[in-house]
Amino acid sequence: MALALFRKAEIVPPADIEAASLRSDRFRLEREVDWQRLDAIVTALEKGRPRAISDDDLLDLPVLYRKTASSLAVARETSLDAAALDYLEALVRRAWFQIYGPRVGFIGWLRRFFGGGWSTSVRAIWLDICIALAVSVAGALVGWLLVARDQEWFYALVPAGMAQGRVPGASREVLQEALTHDGSTEGLTTFAASLFSNNTGVAIMAFALGFAFGVPTLLLLVYNMALLGAMLWVFHDAGLGYEFGGWLSVHGTTELLAIVLAGAAGLHVGRTMAFPGERSILAAMQAAGLRAAQVMAGVALMLVVAGLLEGYARQLVESTEIKYVIGGFMLTLWVLYFLGMMRPPESEGEA
Repeated sequence: MALALFRKAEIVPPADIEAASLRSDRFRLEREVDWQRLDAIVTALEKGRPRAISDDDLLDLPVLYRKTASSLAVARETSLDAAALDYLEALVRRAWFQIYGPRVGFIGWLRRFFGGGWSTSVRAIWLDICIALAVSVAGALVGWLLVARDQEWFYALVPAGMAQGRVPGASREVLQEALTHDGSTEGLTTFAASLFSNNTGVAIMAFALGFAFGVPTLLLLVYNMALLGAMLWVFHDAGLGYEFGGWLSVHGTTELLAIVLAGAAGLHVGRTMAFPGERSILAAMQAAGLRAAQVMAGVALMLVVAGLLEGYARQLVESTEIKYVIGGFMLTLWVLYFLGMMRPPESEGEA
């Protein structure tokens, strides 16, 4: 009995098959002209021949894409023949890539990034940079004053692993050893690696914490720069402030600027969340996120450059004056780039 019912359900009347075939043919005939036009336009774009496309076809491209996408949805719902369904899926996929897909490759993206995209994003968050810079300077001043008033504050601000014996009351010889290269880089490299690792982590955290309305970002900048201010006071108290400034400036002008930019990027996101203006929070966050992400891509590059300067230039240069020259040159180079490199033409109209 069950087998008989199964066989009965398995049989499809010829009339139904013919009706389904007619519906499929009618569906294709009514829309095939638009599909062919879209196919021809997409093929010309894929072959890099946009001039072969007429103005009418180019203007109709979005409309043709939407019609074809609609046809695909109908084809899926009505279970039309597999050949038509496969053709429409492939055509819609190709058209989507030509209309909405990325317009440039990686090399083109790099050209736009260094050709003004990065600097434009940095200039767009100038207010946040001013705030982050002011907070950073204030943090360094606070660290200096706290340790100058009570040396116990040094141990509260500077981790023991970073200090490596370079603490208040240390002899001038011990501190001098950290600033000279005698062929053995053990002590200097340890301290330098600790500083670089700390500053890289601070840059990442300063950006990530910006989503909490920027408050943790500001606190992190204050603490990090207070640490630096405490260390500056130790060397200054031993009469090595000038030497320590030169030692730090080789990579510090790049590294500390990167931290300020990272903090500004995080602050920009947080400030946009709190004050989206006339736009919706989602729209404001999208624009702010794009700018901040581009700034952070540049920050990553700056940290790599700082690491190279820290690992090589500072080790090879003995003269304090030349160290200041290198640090000043790098700072001037970054500032001139951010202020002078204009927005690339192809990015006009971006948020």
